[in-house]
Amino acid sequence: MYNSICSFPLSSDLFTQAIHPTLPLLAIGLASGHVQLHQLPALPATSSPRSKAKTASTNGHGTIETAWRTRRHKGSCRSVAFSSDGHHLFSAGTDGIVKAAVTETGRVIEKIAVPRTSSEHIDPPTLLHTLTPQTLLLATDSSALHLYDLRTSDTAFETSRPVQTHYPHGDYVSSITPLPPSETSTSGLSKQWVSTGGFTVAVMDVRKGIAYQSDDLGEEILSGTIIGDNYISGGEKGALSIWDGGVKGLMQGGDERRIVVEKGESLDAMCALPEANGLDETVAIGLGDGNIKFIQVGKKGGVIGTQRHHELEGVVAIGFEPGGRMISGGGDVVQVWERSDDDVDGGAGEANGALHADSADDDQVKDSDDDSSEEETRPKRKKRKRSKGKDRGGSNHIIGFKGMD
Repeated sequence: MYNSICSFPLSSDLFTQAIHPTLPLLAIGLASGHVQLHQLPALPATSSPRSKAKTASTNGHGTIETAWRTRRHKGSCRSVAFSSDGHHLFSAGTDGIVKAAVTETGRVIEKIAVPRTSSEHIDPPTLLHTLTPQTLLLATDSSALHLYDLRTSDTAFETSRPVQTHYPHGDYVSSITPLPPSETSTSGLSKQWVSTGGFTVAVMDVRKGIAYQSDDLGEEILSGTIIGDNYISGGEKGALSIWDGGVKGLMQGGDERRIVVEKGESLDAMCALPEANGLDETVAIGLGDGNIKFIQVGKKGGVIGTQRHHELEGVVAIGFEPGGRMISGGGDVVQVWERSDDDVDGGAGEANGALHADSADDDQVKDSDDDSSEEETRPKRKKRKRSKGKDRGGSNHIIGFKGMD
């Protein structure tokens, strides 16, 4: 399926990663509060992503550079996300702060405070997602989902307060999947998305808010994606749920198909394979046991391949960079994978081409908030008790900071 062309260690456990929309750049956020930007090896201008990846791993010229590294948050960095054009990188930490930085240099240009709970406690963020050039989604531990208006100028936020706040689930939002723009859209931008959280799936709209909430699905839903006309979600019990007809099928109570990936193992992250990689209707799934499974989701689908990311820790993030290479993260390791000609199961790949240029032990970008603090330990995922929701107040306690590095 895929061979590992690079495996590089991290100084602390990985909480989050984001892949640049157009360039071979990877941003990561660590339990120590550090944010790092890595430059992946450039790909030759050949005919297909598959042949590009193969060339990059075998020509011996590839090195992974650390563009910059900084202690960005007090506590852990929970999430990172690039702006739609890739010029800015957003990060959110357990210190209750969201920062916007220039991608190229790492310099912070603006930061805001996450809305606190009604009891005035910090509401740690769980997920950032840039829906459009104008809309940033921010989810928190309290199950809140805030929508922020992004500026089109050289600063990041139109206002330090969210323009909308919703509570689509009884627990924190675990994944966000944007829906393609409608046929009548004049902007060509996505205005709707599907979110998972707790035991439910929700469909949301920038203008209308919550458009649909599912019934209790019987297990914690951890990940989701769209392949063709199908919406797919992954849960804590190790099985995929597939709704033929996509979101319409989900909302209309259509038939749900199930594919067992690994019984009893959580499906923590997933991403559809690019069509150019030669596998139709296939999704890569990161499991809690450290494996990556490749699943074809057609009517006769099932597991078609397995790779090992980590011997001890689960895969918390997985995605594909513009050149077609797969990037997986979990524990204290990030791996870069190439598409191979062998379509059978395999074990852990050997890094055979790209090298990590440096370990970046010293910060390369100075953050004015940089100081010593306890890092958050990423716990192994445990089954959650079902709840009817959490405290939903506290949206009026927001402090905005501008121009601070």
